[in-house]
Amino acid sequence: MSAINRALEKQLVNQLKGALIASCQPVDDGPMDKVEHVRAMALAAIAGGAKGVRIEGVENVKAVAAATELPIVGIIKRDLSGCPIRITPFVDDIKMLADAGAKIIAFDGTDRVRPVDVETLLNTIHECGCIAMADCAEFEEGIKLAKLGCSFIGSTLSGYTQDQAVPEQPDYELVEKWQLQGLKVVAEGRYNSPERAAKAIELGAFCVTVGSAITRIEHITQWFVTRIDGSGRKV
Repeated sequence: MSAINRALEKQLVNQLKGALIASCQPVDDGPMDKVEHVRAMALAAIAGGAKGVRIEGVENVKAVAAATELPIVGIIKRDLSGCPIRITPFVDDIKMLADAGAKIIAFDGTDRVRPVDVETLLNTIHECGCIAMADCAEFEEGIKLAKLGCSFIGSTLSGYTQDQAVPEQPDYELVEKWQLQGLKVVAEGRYNSPERAAKAIELGAFCVTVGSAITRIEHITQWFVTRIDGSGRKV
């Protein structure tokens, strides 16, 4: 296993502890799905106080890295035939994200059928001089990845890997269990209000990532429309 860049890890820990990471990922093929818009969303989130941004796609990472020195969590999403793994599934994805300027590279850390094993992905991240974040769904997955040398463990995929309805609430229990084991937990997944984000930090999350509630206009608008339509009031 390649050595972790401890100097960079220490820097990121200092920058991100107790902080907000804004996930600037527009709806695929939507009107905001353009490099210049992603860059603008990232800079607006930073202006509002975000201490890091999560960015999908090599060109988007390049554009944001050229505009800010704050940490970028880089990912590449792929829809693979016969495989459920979407987030940074390949070694070449990691290399491209590192070259583009991502300081942290996140990958799917779930225990599912995958094209490349997690040890290889983690080793590649470290070889590139970057810091690793594993997007997990279950307690044991996070424990395993932390033991392998993954610096940050995200609850990103909790509620999204089972063949059942996605829960409405974030997985607070998973965050709390991981932090009790000493993991640097990135609370992510359905933290779509300030109250929910604050609760994650109160429960011991290292930091919290918020996406749709900040950067997906379509989703935010739909929340309002659904609530209005269901109010029962006739206009």
